[in-house]
Amino acid sequence: MKPNEIVDRDAWVAARTDLLAEEKALTRARDALVEKRRALPWVRIATAYEFDSETGRVSLANLFGAHSQLAIYHFMYPPEWEEGCPSCCFWADTYNQAHAHLAARDTAFAVASRAPLDRLKAYKARLDWDFNWVSTVGDRFNRDFGVTFDAEEAQAGRAVYNYRVGGFHGPEAPGLSVFAKSENGAVYHTYSTYGRGLEEFNGIYHLLDMVPKGRDEDGLDHTMSWLRRRDQY
Repeated sequence: MKPNEIVDRDAWVAARTDLLAEEKALTRARDALVEKRRALPWVRIATAYEFDSETGRVSLANLFGAHSQLAIYHFMYPPEWEEGCPSCCFWADTYNQAHAHLAARDTAFAVASRAPLDRLKAYKARLDWDFNWVSTVGDRFNRDFGVTFDAEEAQAGRAVYNYRVGGFHGPEAPGLSVFAKSENGAVYHTYSTYGRGLEEFNGIYHLLDMVPKGRDEDGLDHTMSWLRRRDQY
């Protein structure tokens, strides 16, 4: 690795302090954006979504458990695939053991995919994941929340992903959706994010952003072509 400019400690501290001022400005801007995100209006869920889970058939409301908030990661794993998407696996590795901390802040977490439950359970065991993973097979949930597309629609560039037409050209895409439940049991959609918006939830990418080479993806066929499932490196 070719080094950057080499300086003495005082010069390094001066440069680092200048950068710190920019980092603090970014943090304050992010705090302001988070407030706007939380202030978004809600949409009441009228559809009776149901999923296959390890405890049987469950509704969207059931996924909250005792909590009033629910985050669902849309994991790319359609019924015709033998394995889950490698990039979704990359994200899922960072979700392991997170549920206890989320529960302490009144939040439930689940992962949803279109593959049948038996395949999800086997894949979950293979990669030693502990989060709640439900199957949406036979349900419109993934399509309604903008992560599953008609093949013809996607090939023609008409699929709406990340709130724009032509945002994705495959039949399946990743995303994260957030829901709230009122005291009377009504469920509301409060937020969804897609594409690079998902980087907020990947601690590995954030750590790589700190090291000299960064993500080291320049010159690759595509940005994540280096990535493998955890047990395939």
